Amino acid sequence: MRSDKTLAQLRNLGTTSVRWLQAIGVRTHADIAHLGSVTIYQLLRAHGYPATLNLVYALEGARRDIEWRRLPATLKRRLKAAAEHAVKPRCTWAGVDPLYMRYHDEEWGVPVHDDRRLFEFLILEGAQAGLSWITILRKREAYRAAFDGFDPVRIARYDRRRVAQLLGNAGIVRNRLKIESAVTNARVFLAVQNEFGGFDHYLWRFVDGRPITNRWRDGEVPARTEVSDALSKDLAKRGFRFVGSTICYAFMQAIGMVNDHTTRCFRHRELKAPRHR
Repeated sequence: MRSDKTLAQLRNLGTTSVRWLQAIGVRTHADIAHLGSVTIYQLLRAHGYPATLNLVYALEGARRDIEWRRLPATLKRRLKAAAEHAVKPRCTWAGVDPLYMRYHDEEWGVPVHDDRRLFEFLILEGAQAGLSWITILRKREAYRAAFDGFDPVRIARYDRRRVAQLLGNAGIVRNRLKIESAVTNARVFLAVQNEFGGFDHYLWRFVDGRPITNRWRDGEVPARTEVSDALSKDLAKRGFRFVGSTICYAFMQAIGMVNDHTTRCFRHRELKAPRHR
């Protein structure tokens, strides 16, 4: 099929569906093939259009140039499951970007106790300063490759030559202060591990070892708290860099020290802990 076919030239799509699709910028077969039927369905729902599961089937049929009724039953079941998952109520920041949604659904707010992953999040949150988190997520694999899988022992040994190499790496944020802070933070991280028998043991003391479950609605989630203020102050005193209270609170949210999924979000109940603050 020619990918430049207009919506009106495709199977299964009526005038109302075509109007909705055009309103969100979907105008050709190539657009449908690029976005996929489920993502288009999600976008329509996010924009307030009363799209139904039948439109998912219609879009998939249009993409494949067959009548939607001829779609295999197994495919329709997969599309149904994916579409239902795509429109579950989420925190508004998750948006419709598949990478962001996956991070929201699978990682954000899940308690982390592995020191290597805690160090990874600490470095990435610092790298985010002044940028959007989705920017860092898109560079995450490049960061893992550039920073030796976030091994603090190896990073602590980085010298000026290695820093210079990192400054030339287009896959990461090429900010000298942020790169140098990663090296400094690795050295301090190892010192904290040695003092407390693990960074996890040090960190989770700030919430008495258990996640805080909040009950925020959209627009209510704070950027910092008294706990993040205390954590920021202690980290800075120990020599960590890029650990302001806002960064620390984002770190706490990411590694599940707090469950800040809003109450309408399906993940709030799934991660709900028995303690409130």
